[in-house]
Amino acid sequence: MISFELLTSFACAARHRSFARAARELGTSPSAVAKNVARLESQLKLRLFHRTTRRVALTPDGELLQERCRRVLHEVAELEGAVAGKLAGPSGTLKLDVPIVYGRRVVLPVLAKLRHRYPDLAFDVRFSDRIADVVGEGLDAVIRVGTLDDSSLVARRVGWQRMWTGASPAYLRRHGTPLRPEDLQQHQCLVFRIPTSRKEWPWRFRVGSREVVVRPATQVWFDDGEALVAAALAGLGLVHVPSYMAEQEVARGRLAEVLSGMRPPLMPISIVYPGPRQPPLRLRVLIESLVAATES
Repeated sequence: MISFELLTSFACAARHRSFARAARELGTSPSAVAKNVARLESQLKLRLFHRTTRRVALTPDGELLQERCRRVLHEVAELEGAVAGKLAGPSGTLKLDVPIVYGRRVVLPVLAKLRHRYPDLAFDVRFSDRIADVVGEGLDAVIRVGTLDDSSLVARRVGWQRMWTGASPAYLRRHGTPLRPEDLQQHQCLVFRIPTSRKEWPWRFRVGSREVVVRPATQVWFDDGEALVAAALAGLGLVHVPSYMAEQEVARGRLAEVLSGMRPPLMPISIVYPGPRQPPLRLRVLIESLVAATES
């Protein structure tokens, strides 16, 4: 009988197309993964991988086995998760990478509630606006905004990001209120510069059925969203930021929205984790809590 360990090593290596990455996910060595795959090939009398010095690729037999393993391992993980959930609450360390401001405003309160509810649950959280490698960096999950490009990962939507454009009431009294996206070129606009690429974040709007992209002329750039909001509060100009960054100051009347009828389409906010396996219980309770928090 083929052991579960051999199938797990094969499935992980097949998903990553790498023994080294599979080893990092499984907490073992690349040589151990390679030996398990070789034992599986010997037992099945099939060649599952084409191996070179730089990479591995699945053979046709390997691709067929990968699809069957995906279904089997998923069902086993669901069974284990169901049993574990009945026997004990979540435990262990939840390793996450989250956007800085969204992490502070949305994720952190959820983690605090989980910590009070499940004292055996620990957190190791990085606050960063870069794109983290969830598998390569040994993370349980990351929070990402927008569509998911990597098909080897699973994304579960936990909210939506709405872009907000506005300024302080004092600025609008002095300079007037823009009525069209084109009017922004006549205003003092404060622009976000993406930390990783140093590119300017474009301002997007929906006018009727078409999207309008504006790259306003500016003399002020920041690579921090909270700094942009602070600058807008100081009356320096207009900003284009996710609504959760400005909502507290809007509620206090310290910031006012413009072009509200031309907001761009919502972007999904997702928690992303390695697939296709069932996420561990500690991650499932976080996903459920984030969904509940954003839908309430």
